[in-house]
Amino acid sequence: MTDNNEKQVTTDCGVPLKVVYGPDDIKDVDYQRDLGAPGSEPYTRGPYPRMYRDRPWRIFQLTGYGLPEDEGERIRFMLAHGETGFIMEPDLMTLYGMLDIDSPEVVARKEEVGLYGATLLSLQEYERALEGVPIEKTYAHPGGAVPVCACFCHACYFALAEKRGISLNELSGTGQGDFFLSYLATPIKKIIPPEAGLRLNCDFIEFCTEHMPRWIPVSIPGTNARETGLNNYQQIALSFANAIAYIEEVLDRGKFKIDDFARGIGGFGFCPHTDFFEDIATYRAARRVWCKLLKERYRAENPRSTQLRIHVNVGGSSSTYQQPLNNIIRGTIGMMASALAGVQSAGVTAFDEAICIPSELAHVMSLRTQQILQVESGIPEVADPLGGSYYVEWLTNEMEKRIWTYMKEIEDRGGFIAVLNSGWIHLEAHKGAMEKEKKIMSGEKQVVGVNCYQMEEEPYHPPVFRAPEVYEIAKARNDKLKQERDNRKAQEAMDKLRRVLENGENVMPPMIEAVKTGVTSSEIGNIQREVFGTWKPPLPI
Repeated sequence: MTDNNEKQVTTDCGVPLKVVYGPDDIKDVDYQRDLGAPGSEPYTRGPYPRMYRDRPWRIFQLTGYGLPEDEGERIRFMLAHGETGFIMEPDLMTLYGMLDIDSPEVVARKEEVGLYGATLLSLQEYERALEGVPIEKTYAHPGGAVPVCACFCHACYFALAEKRGISLNELSGTGQGDFFLSYLATPIKKIIPPEAGLRLNCDFIEFCTEHMPRWIPVSIPGTNARETGLNNYQQIALSFANAIAYIEEVLDRGKFKIDDFARGIGGFGFCPHTDFFEDIATYRAARRVWCKLLKERYRAENPRSTQLRIHVNVGGSSSTYQQPLNNIIRGTIGMMASALAGVQSAGVTAFDEAICIPSELAHVMSLRTQQILQVESGIPEVADPLGGSYYVEWLTNEMEKRIWTYMKEIEDRGGFIAVLNSGWIHLEAHKGAMEKEKKIMSGEKQVVGVNCYQMEEEPYHPPVFRAPEVYEIAKARNDKLKQERDNRKAQEAMDKLRRVLENGENVMPPMIEAVKTGVTSSEIGNIQREVFGTWKPPLPI
């Protein structure tokens, strides 16, 4: 019997919970319709029949700081210690907004150049970063997290492959072109409008559909929406709304049918925190929703179109600077939930990331967290080992209902681009972040080391890893490149790129040719702003 005065317990996103669950809670669940075997529709139990027995999740850590050589050194270090793919992180101050390295915005904060990513400002710098990395054998994300720079970063990576004699159809990897970072989480000045970003990303989708069968052109990282303040089901719904915008645009162009390109947008990034069962249920529900969406709305017939593939970035905003070693446990909880939910790749936030960019030790611990779970935990031996749990199946159904409801609200408000332009989704994220912070401050939500189990003195002080000061070197290299390149060819390439942006042709071929002539990131960024204009954020920044 439940005490009527007992406080209501909920999951992290507010789903009310009973003390115990039983058969009556899942009496409406039909096994074939709602679950199916792993590898069978609706993929609730996983996208592949034997799951991790055949396909261990890819260990895929975010890497990058300082000069390109620094990034390259860390990539090679992580690969040597067992990482099975790499994610490059370009410099936030310059490449994130495709800004001139000597622009007033950058010069005013030049000490931050290279602090949050490497200065990958040209093909030449990609060559430095990837020296000694066998890109034809390694799964990669070459950077370019946001639409304004995604095509440039990939153009450099592809041009590098061609210089090495590697055919583009041999390369395997994932793009991004993320709207959530640049238009929601950390809006930047002088960014092109979302409509233009959508056009560039869809150009890339079409390019990869035609030329690069092993490359996923866009991954949609709900991770960055959740880290901004959205909850679990909101991050899924907003990510799927983004995918709908891509699908509608590519279909409207008339060149490809849904099964030609759907797999190229069927990779999503999500963010587990520490609500173990809610995270598991959310990802199981997401696969079911994606399958239904592609089959029922878009009439997809190829199973590769309806299989949702999930990457997770485990727990950035759930990390704390107090008692930072506790973050190893938080990362383990999130990674265990992700593995039990059947994700395809993962990166675990390093324990010192609330303090500094990851040190080698912290990066290795993130790597070892995943490796221990893969080889020692027994989790990979059985596909969907929690399938059939009364609580997990009930909660999966609850999360599915909430995902559909929130997707409908986004569509009723005009769809993905509309909620970015109106500022509605920004307010939703702000509200979520404030509610979480209030709960922590009041003690309603307990965080070990922050508002409970505190210590008078920190028991461990990790050495703060600092990126080397790189501004002067990066600027000198950029200036030298412009002086030594064939400027006539570079200008011709830029003129051609501008014409293509203006007339609506696919941007990727002239982008690749432009970087081969030595055209830099900021020059391409300036052309994009000249053609598309800049976006005015709906909220002050």
